[in-house]
Amino acid sequence: MCRYFTNFHANLSVDYIIPPNTRIGHVHLKVADLDRALSFYKDLLGFEIMDRFGTQAVFISAGGYHHHIGLNTWYSKNAPPAPVHAAGLFHTAILYPTRKDLAVIFKRLLDAKYPFTGFADHGVSEALYLNDPDENGVELYWDKPREQWPFDEKGELHMYTKELDVEGLLSELH
Repeated sequence: MCRYFTNFHANLSVDYIIPPNTRIGHVHLKVADLDRALSFYKDLLGFEIMDRFGTQAVFISAGGYHHHIGLNTWYSKNAPPAPVHAAGLFHTAILYPTRKDLAVIFKRLLDAKYPFTGFADHGVSEALYLNDPDENGVELYWDKPREQWPFDEKGELHMYTKELDVEGLLSELH
């Protein structure tokens, strides 16, 4: 463990709660081949290039934000994927605004015959799972309206993982 954080919590107040409007701004991924990664994130998923740093890094975005995803080869050029059974990123989750938007990318991936690793209804969301070319996990999902979330009689949220109704999702396109 890093020597700076061995006892980092010893003098902290335990009642701090992060501000409710805090958001995850971006994820920055190490990739082996920048062009290969761009063929997935830009050409297949539709992200736009916002800034490129030669052959080493690129920032991509949905809707003109400075960047939602950074891709770089600074420490990983031509490297193999990270081991599955090691600490690190499990997946990057990309939130689509509507169920229909998720259906559109689902159909696009089906048409491209891109392999999926799973599908799920989590009660709060519906999700598609796949890996990028570097075997980084990617979740594509949309959040259900809050009034549909599975709260119990005490008001506690109880997420679950059930089979996704993929035909129902695709019916959004008709």
